[in-house]
Amino acid sequence: MTKFLLAVHVLAAIVAVGPVTVAASMFPPVARRALAAPGDPGTAGTLDLLHRICRVYALVGVVVPVFGFATASRMGVLGSGWLIASIVLTALAAVVLGALVLPGQSALVEGRGTDTVRLAMLTGVFNLLWAAVTVMMIVRPGSTTGA
Repeated sequence: MTKFLLAVHVLAAIVAVGPVTVAASMFPPVARRALAAPGDPGTAGTLDLLHRICRVYALVGVVVPVFGFATASRMGVLGSGWLIASIVLTALAAVVLGALVLPGQSALVEGRGTDTVRLAMLTGVFNLLWAAVTVMMIVRPGSTTGA
């Protein structure tokens, strides 16, 4: 059962977090092009598509921590420092995405915003948080498994 839970956790991370990371990273440069050429329907459509990808896959991404907790529980590592740090970083990444990146994207899609630099910075913070979590999941500091 542990291997199944771990497999679902890793697959969900790849399938859900990957598209959000890529689409969110693509959004600010496309938004800059859209602001430079406000009448371009192609750029507006691309912005809308990237934002929709971020919203949908952010919701699908909820599966990642759910199966992560289940896996950690089965492995008996819920109290491990590396896991607690990963949980904190994951929660912080979720807050950055849900409270800052997605609303910033919405504002730009709806024509209420123009701050692509701040959005790019916040997206970079989100991506760095996920990169740190990924490294921690691989390296697992203090692990007794020898990894």
